Amino acid sequence: MAASIREKQTAALRRMLNFNAPPLKNSAAEPVWKVLIYDRFGQDIISPLLSVKELRDMGITLHLLLHSDRDPIPDVPAIYFVMPTEENVDRICQDLRNQLYESYYLNFISAISRSKLEDIAGAALGANAVSQVTKVFDQYLNFITLEDDMFVLCNQNKELISYHAINKPDIMDTEMDAIMDTIVDSLFCFFVTLGAVPIIRCPRGNAAEMVAVKLDKKLRENLRDARNSLFTGDTMGAGQFSFQRPLFVLADRNLDLATPLHHTWTYQALIHDVLDFHLNRVNLEESSGPEASPSGARPKKKNKKSYDLTAADRFWQKHKGSPFPEVAESVQQELDTYRAQEDEVKRLKSIMGLEGEDEGAISMLSDNTAKLTSAVSSLPELLEKKRLIDLHTNVATAVLDNIKTRKLDVYFEYEEKLMSKSTLDKSLLDMISDPDAGTPEDKMRLFLIYYITSQQPPTETDLEQYKRALTDAGCNLAPLNYIKQWKAFTKMAATPASYGNSGTKPMGLISRVMNTGSQFVMEGVKNLVLKQHNLPVARILDNLMDMKCNPETDDYRYFDPKMLRGSESSIPRNKNPFQEAIVFVVGGGNYIEYQNLVDYAKTKPGKRVMYGCSELFNASQFLKQLSQLGQK
Repeated sequence: MAASIREKQTAALRRMLNFNAPPLKNSAAEPVWKVLIYDRFGQDIISPLLSVKELRDMGITLHLLLHSDRDPIPDVPAIYFVMPTEENVDRICQDLRNQLYESYYLNFISAISRSKLEDIAGAALGANAVSQVTKVFDQYLNFITLEDDMFVLCNQNKELISYHAINKPDIMDTEMDAIMDTIVDSLFCFFVTLGAVPIIRCPRGNAAEMVAVKLDKKLRENLRDARNSLFTGDTMGAGQFSFQRPLFVLADRNLDLATPLHHTWTYQALIHDVLDFHLNRVNLEESSGPEASPSGARPKKKNKKSYDLTAADRFWQKHKGSPFPEVAESVQQELDTYRAQEDEVKRLKSIMGLEGEDEGAISMLSDNTAKLTSAVSSLPELLEKKRLIDLHTNVATAVLDNIKTRKLDVYFEYEEKLMSKSTLDKSLLDMISDPDAGTPEDKMRLFLIYYITSQQPPTETDLEQYKRALTDAGCNLAPLNYIKQWKAFTKMAATPASYGNSGTKPMGLISRVMNTGSQFVMEGVKNLVLKQHNLPVARILDNLMDMKCNPETDDYRYFDPKMLRGSESSIPRNKNPFQEAIVFVVGGGNYIEYQNLVDYAKTKPGKRVMYGCSELFNASQFLKQLSQLGQK
């Protein structure tokens, strides 16, 4: 398989950090030492892809924020990686005037305008530093890759292109235009980095269509300008199946508002839902020991620990999409194997009477030590394993605490039943009024899912009763006001999305996993196993990828930026199924949908699916946006 978007973006960054020359293969040569200056946008793009150690290996001794106080380092080249904004350009000009570095390699995350380039040129002239500005590059890297097959547009200023921003009632055309331009600029960068010109499909009459029209125009203009086209020559050969183009499906968040509110059961999505998980890093508050502080003493401050969940973490790559009980079981198994290995090393040491000796003394002993030497040489690997096991033990325990205190397994199962229209074993009103189950936010999420997925909205009297129960449970009703308007509006436009026959099979309580020796005390938590089903986004993708006729997608517009004249048709020109597709949700996405697409792709051997969204939010962040929209 050709390179994933994560590999392509990482390769582009490595090239940039090597002064825009392909990095040398033989790493024997000492790298050129240099400093990296980035803004917050650049930081967010680099941090999920390259660790500090990798940067150091490439010769980056220092990485600093552009707008921090920086001391001059006159004999070192500086690589800048920043957005071409007014204040960034001003600051670069100031650096030139202050002669901070030996030479300047300016890389703009997204294309810089002619007028701003002239500002820099003017400053360089004024500071007599023209020869020091060695290179100026547009990198077209204005998006953040979080997984091999997942990207998000931005993290800084994401409220500017949020669901709330796109859907607020009093939005002006100029604002909407600006939002769409921001989204299109990032998507354009994505396709330049991917090295492919897609075929675009989108629904009619919403934000996704506006993005499609603008993106088509931007790609078309770039392709037409043969001299400066970003899609020709060496970059294109590296395309996936260069003769076959990817399908790009633009979806609008409004097509499915239930999934972002849904409680979930897979590891990665749970972490995102209940913990502080952000650009592949989890921040945990560690409770400092069970012992109570003496009365009158100040409570101990909680330690914050952060953990990176990376592509190199094999356990994470294997289990991020697994149901939670399975993850807990696997962590426990890993822990047991690790302990066995550790005991083996200890045992060998004690046999040879080397209990307290250091490694040096061990390696000098006779050949009886071959076994021990191999055990000792596997120590670094063991330690790394131990670090990952500890990481997942801590993270999984934190998730488990949330599941138990908030009864998330009950919510998850109940919502799955609602979404698949199965029979319910408990009335919704009981769930809402149960003081032990969940936070007010959990209850609101449950009720909104019921409201969104129900064919007939509840009668006014029922609704009043629900509202009273929700208010008593301490819920903020603002999101409901918005969902009511939204539902009335979509009723005119289209039928609500169906959620397939999803559902879970409870496997009895989790007892088998959780024998006495386990780290995880999971009594009372249901052991739910997921059945594969397609959420609305995956279903739409399936129709468009395999060119199926389906009333849901037959009306989708079709754009091919390579056609000379833009044809206003929804009639696809090629009838072959696509091998590669990218789904992008305008208005925000989540890990539940991502996981659902990953599972869908597993059922289609040989096909590749990528998921992108304008921002990544969990349910409570999405609820906040809904309540802003619903405030009277």
